[in-house]
Amino acid sequence: MDFDPAKATAATVEWIRDWFDKNGKGCNAVIGISGGKDSSIVAALCVEALGKDRVIGVLMPNGEQSDIDMALMLVDHLDIRHYIINIAVAFNSLIEEMENAGVEPSRDTIINLPPRLRMSTLYAVGQSNNGRVINTCNLSEDWVGYSTRYGDSAGDMSPVANFTTAEIRAIGRELGVPSVLIEKVPTDGLSGMSDEEKLGFTYEVLDRYIRTGEIDDPATKERIDTMHERNLFKLRYMDTFKYEG
Repeated sequence: MDFDPAKATAATVEWIRDWFDKNGKGCNAVIGISGGKDSSIVAALCVEALGKDRVIGVLMPNGEQSDIDMALMLVDHLDIRHYIINIAVAFNSLIEEMENAGVEPSRDTIINLPPRLRMSTLYAVGQSNNGRVINTCNLSEDWVGYSTRYGDSAGDMSPVANFTTAEIRAIGRELGVPSVLIEKVPTDGLSGMSDEEKLGFTYEVLDRYIRTGEIDDPATKERIDTMHERNLFKLRYMDTFKYEG
């Protein structure tokens, strides 16, 4: 099925409006703005749905952020209220307290703690501004688990979770988001590698496989299938025991 960005954009905007009418009438949309395509396009969708006065962007560098100018470009482009809240003190203090307690933080801890601190920050800002936190994850990233559980994977609602990276870029163009933000190469900001370098395949290959089931390289198919299976737990609420006694 051919993707119609105009139709998809209109339907997503309508869904956001309906969701807020049912789950937060008059509330604000609170979005973490990273400077990447997903948060930029989700913010633009929320502005289209709710108006710029009901959208709040939160920029959360961890110390110095080399591409914070991209995030500032987005909030200026949309003309939305925004806050810059640096999480470095919280991050460094928590790492120090762990070390003082005798816990040596692993590399994965260092990578995943900032997204979890950012999500706590978004909820704090939301509760202080009559807000609802908007998740910005997309289908391609969720498919292979490229998110932090209870970090960037959390939120109150998720408008683009069922769109691939290519589809989200098309929506961004439909909304008039600056092309530099739409086409910006995604990175984690820590490893010095792009997302695609870390994944071991391109989003173009992944998107095609998700939508059509077609893939040329058997090894890449196996890698994607394995990542998808291992990370399915991130897409559901925590497993619970149901006692039948």
